[in-house]
Amino acid sequence: MSQLNIMAEWDRLKRLSAIGDPLERINSVIDWEAFRPTLENAYRNEPKGLGGRPPIDRVLMFKISMLQQWYNVSDDAAEYVINDRLSFQRFLGMSLSDKVPDAKTIWAFKEHLKSSGVYRELFDLFNRQMEKEGIITRAGSLIDASFVDVPRQRNTREENKIIKEGGIPMDWLDTGKVNMFEQKDVDARWTKKNEETHYGYKDHVKVDRDSKIIVAFEVTAANVHDSNCFEKLIDKYDKAVWADSAYVGEAIKASILEKFLDLEMHINEKGNRNRPLTNEQKEKNREKSTIRARVEHVFGYMTVSMRGMFLRCIGIERATRDIALKNLGYNMRRLECLVRLGKAPFIASNQGDCLPISG
Repeated sequence: MSQLNIMAEWDRLKRLSAIGDPLERINSVIDWEAFRPTLENAYRNEPKGLGGRPPIDRVLMFKISMLQQWYNVSDDAAEYVINDRLSFQRFLGMSLSDKVPDAKTIWAFKEHLKSSGVYRELFDLFNRQMEKEGIITRAGSLIDASFVDVPRQRNTREENKIIKEGGIPMDWLDTGKVNMFEQKDVDARWTKKNEETHYGYKDHVKVDRDSKIIVAFEVTAANVHDSNCFEKLIDKYDKAVWADSAYVGEAIKASILEKFLDLEMHINEKGNRNRPLTNEQKEKNREKSTIRARVEHVFGYMTVSMRGMFLRCIGIERATRDIALKNLGYNMRRLECLVRLGKAPFIASNQGDCLPISG
């Protein structure tokens, strides 16, 4: 084995940069310090005891939560890979001599994001910057939903019936079954679509047509129909909206147009056994789908490049937090892509040792 030298870490990082480090590219376009006031404000009223070690940097912890979304790793796995990978350490601004936050610290940070609700503020903060820079254009919106699965529960039929009715099986509350109850998700639901069975939640999103950045989202159980969140996702800034046939319905359309009179709605039409679509309707659907299909690219990227739409948390509050962070993580990756392709301005502040994107 060759002898280590003091420049070994630097040489390895230089080699990673030459090969192409995606985290280095992200660091170069995201102004992480812009999130600091919001993160610090979320901890302002947190009780402080006497003594003890100083808190770990909030922005550092936030960046760890983003790593978890991009690579879909658990808290324990995050602790391991940060210790293991130089690229992760550089992304976080750490060196081999720095102590990596452990899994419990990572979990506690995300729990505070949940209890404070600050994850939505972080999501909105990023999008406001994108609108300010003209990246989010609001020229049109694409609406769709995707399943986000969680570990499947092995309950009896009687237990599932009680859960669906909004209750909790009485024997789960027994003193000796406290640990078991803590692992039961009573908010997630089963559903089936196209012969595929899903258990968990749904990420309902509104995507900016031009930039493919997620501008709004709602989280529900998996069995909630897509159309139930349609009206919640529309706002006064929408000029036109595209959606698939799941959002067809005169009642829904009338309710939305009553509030937003000038909104253009491009919804794919749906045929049925007794009334199939005409050739003209099929052609119109194809025209709408050429635009609407861009929203599928968003979920496709999350599924493939961000290691899948799967959560390891329990309960809809944690699911909403993690889905919000996943949506934000996607938006950051999308911005990096837009900058790299020359379709968005370079807007980040000085990021120290991070290299600028060329081309």
